[in-house]
Amino acid sequence: MPFLSMIIAAAGRGRRLGREVNKVFLPLAGKPMLAYSLAVAAASPLVDEIIIVTRPDDIPLCRQVVAGEGAGKVKAIVAGGAERQDSIAEGLKAVARAAEWVAVHDGARPFLTPALLEKTILAARTTGAAIAALPVKETIKQGGEAGIVAATLDRKGLWSAQTPQVFRREWLVDAYREAAEKGWQATDDAALVERLGYPVKLVPGEETNIKITTPGDLVLAGALLAGEK
Repeated sequence: MPFLSMIIAAAGRGRRLGREVNKVFLPLAGKPMLAYSLAVAAASPLVDEIIIVTRPDDIPLCRQVVAGEGAGKVKAIVAGGAERQDSIAEGLKAVARAAEWVAVHDGARPFLTPALLEKTILAARTTGAAIAALPVKETIKQGGEAGIVAATLDRKGLWSAQTPQVFRREWLVDAYREAAEKGWQATDDAALVERLGYPVKLVPGEETNIKITTPGDLVLAGALLAGEK
């Protein structure tokens, strides 16, 4: 089986949640948010090792979460950088030499399912890269000056990117090397890989695979967990 390393990005802040603590350690139904996606990754037979990237001050807390979940696949807990892109770059340095594939997932997406993780990994093996994403359903407006609509975009063919995102290791390493040399910035890993001309497969994501960013997201997360009981 191809060796796959999974990087979990857990260096975010809780500012938009109105919290000072790292949001991935906020409790959801009595467990830290990070614990949910960590458990799915640890249980997957397609994942060989896990690298968690978090803020330097949060490394001890992250160790507690790992110990609580018994995640034996966690190879390293790495100090992240100022931005998400910097953090993933640090995580890539800790990936095992044997790794042929690298998956990246946001620790603030606690509702990762085994099925979505498996679908994305298997799709990547056919094309070299794949990401979970959802077709855009709402009408998209482009804003102009003073909050006036500048244009209405055709939503046909538009997708909202999620994680996990899975890549051939050398593709992702090349993309991050080029980004560092040329000063590229992107909000997800696929955007950097795309700039090198590599094909990225879209895998239908899941509506419940939300990213916890605002207080409303926390309310929705609580409702989703309550619905599972």
